[in-house]
Amino acid sequence: MIKINQLEKHFDSKQVLQGVDLEVPSGTVLGLLGQNGCGKTTLIKCLLGLLRPTGGTASILGDDAWNLSADTKSRLGYVPQEVVSYPWMRVRQVIAYTAAFYPSWNGPFVDELCRRWQLPLEDRVGPLSVGQLQTLGIVLAMGHEPDLLVLDEPVASLDPSARRQFLRTLLEIVDQPNRTVLFSTHITSDLERVANRVAIMREGKIAFHGELDSLKERVKRLHIASRQELPRSFAVLGALRCEVEGTAATVSVDDFDESLVDEMRTTWDAEVTVHDLNLEEIFVEMHNQ
Repeated sequence: MIKINQLEKHFDSKQVLQGVDLEVPSGTVLGLLGQNGCGKTTLIKCLLGLLRPTGGTASILGDDAWNLSADTKSRLGYVPQEVVSYPWMRVRQVIAYTAAFYPSWNGPFVDELCRRWQLPLEDRVGPLSVGQLQTLGIVLAMGHEPDLLVLDEPVASLDPSARRQFLRTLLEIVDQPNRTVLFSTHITSDLERVANRVAIMREGKIAFHGELDSLKERVKRLHIASRQELPRSFAVLGALRCEVEGTAATVSVDDFDESLVDEMRTTWDAEVTVHDLNLEEIFVEMHNQ
C-alpha cells in the first residue's frame, strides 16, 4: 500500500526528513509515533503529495506520491491536524458536496456517524468548535470507505467521550482485512487499542518499525538487587537507560534476551526482576537516551 525509500525533505537549510525508509502492506494498522518536530506531519504530507520531497521516493498503490492518479486519490481518506472547510456552508451541505466526488459514498454509514457523534447538521461550519470541526473532518475522510485512511493527530481536539466513540468506530473499520490505516498520535493508549504495527520516528528517521508485540518483547525494564555495592561505572550492553544507587540498579534495555538476565545474576550476585512496559513507557525510554 505504501512504499517510502530514502525520503528527504529540506526547508531551506533545515533538514526535516533524513532518509526515511518505510513499507506498509495492505491491511496494516500502523501507529506513527514521535516527539514534536521529529517529522511525522512532514512525512505524511510528502506521502500524500501535499509537499514535494527533496530526495528519495514515496508511493501509494504504486503511484508516485507527487503524481497520484485520480483512481488512487479516490481510495484515500485523510484527516489533517487542522481541518479546514467551507465556513459559509451548513454541515449537511459540506457532507453532500464532498459526497458528490465519490461514487462509492456510503450515505447510511455517514448518517450513522453523524448521529453517533452528534454533529449539528443544520449549523454553519464557521462557528463550529475545534472538536466539532475535527469530527466533521473524520466523517468526510471515512464516508467513501477508503482503502487507505491517513490520520494525523485525529483525536487531539476531541473530548474523552468523543475520542472513545471515534476509537470504537475505527476498530469496526479496521476489522476489514484489506483496510489500511496510518495513525499518527501522541496518545499511545489509543494506538495500543487499534494498531498492529508501530513506527517510531526520531530526528527525521525511523528508529523502529515492526509489530507492536515484537516491540514490547524487545524493550524491558530490569531491576537489579545485588549483594554487593554496584560501581558507578555499572553498565549494561544495549541499555537505553541505567540508574545505579548503592546495591540497586534500574536498567531499560533494547533487544532483551534472557541470557542477559542470567549473566547479570552471575556477574553481580544479584536478583534480577524483569518488568514489561506499555507503549508509552517504551516511547519515553527510547527518547530519554
